[in-house]
Amino acid sequence: MPAPMKVEVLSGLSALDEARWNDLVDGSPLPSVFLTWQWQTEWNQAFAADRPRQVLSVTSTDGALAGLLPLYEDSPGRLRIIGGVDISDYLDVIARNGREEDVWQALLQHRAGQPVEWDLHGIRAASPTAALLPAPAAGAGLTVSVERQDRCPVLALPGTWDEYLGRLSGKDRHELRRKMRRLERELPGASARSHGEAAGWDEALTRFLVLHRLSKVGKARFMDERMERFFRSATARLAAAGWARLWFLEHEGAQVAAFLCLEYAGRVGLYNSGFDPARAQLAPGIVLLAHVIRDAIERGVPVFDFLRGEEPYKYGFGPSPEDVFNVKVTP
Repeated sequence: MPAPMKVEVLSGLSALDEARWNDLVDGSPLPSVFLTWQWQTEWNQAFAADRPRQVLSVTSTDGALAGLLPLYEDSPGRLRIIGGVDISDYLDVIARNGREEDVWQALLQHRAGQPVEWDLHGIRAASPTAALLPAPAAGAGLTVSVERQDRCPVLALPGTWDEYLGRLSGKDRHELRRKMRRLERELPGASARSHGEAAGWDEALTRFLVLHRLSKVGKARFMDERMERFFRSATARLAAAGWARLWFLEHEGAQVAAFLCLEYAGRVGLYNSGFDPARAQLAPGIVLLAHVIRDAIERGVPVFDFLRGEEPYKYGFGPSPEDVFNVKVTP
């Protein structure tokens, strides 16, 4: 029988050092860059610094860290996982692989009787959370509801680019090659390059943000001053850890399209994008994305994750949809 767990409310994220936090993330069944100490700390500072927080630490009797649930008060009586709804694609309890049920049991017993709702977003279909919660929740006098929040197109990468092209439907393969040939014809010498180092990151991100804001009115509205500060600080930390990479499609010294990718635990995630509207008819984003996927294949990355959102262009690259859930725990 598993030893009982102890739940402690930490004073904040800084109460646990980076190494212990990220060691737990790496040892969880579904490690995600959005759960790392770097991302969580930066998001908390940017968007929840003035809000009540409950960082719940779960340890075994020998003091070994088994789980973490970092929460903030989104509205009176409702707590959400630090990371928010719109900016962090995957969130969850951070639990040592194999200890998820023990961790949830301890957390639910800890909060039994509290008149608050836990509104947990970004729970992946493969996570044990949705399946594990109902039984112990009922025992603690709580109710669990699970609803699909979104879908993420996810692509399992083969060993070679030719093998990847062979997996595409005839129509999608033809369209991709046609777009690549057209751009090469219209913009001769255009090339893709990446920047994945802390040195020069801020300058490279500035170039990305120019295209990001140009590409759509909604993106320009999204990237306000506070969001830009968060992007600069958070992605700089990720780049320093080797978890972020900027991609550019360039022609004659000018950027035509750009992607911000997050790389963690064997996955390349397509986090955000931008392009020059004057070149939109050449589909520069599609062409650049082909380069990014090819690079991931050549580096031996097993999974390319388009992250949340089912924009039609993503499915032209052959991914399969994976559900993301919203799990609510209520009295």
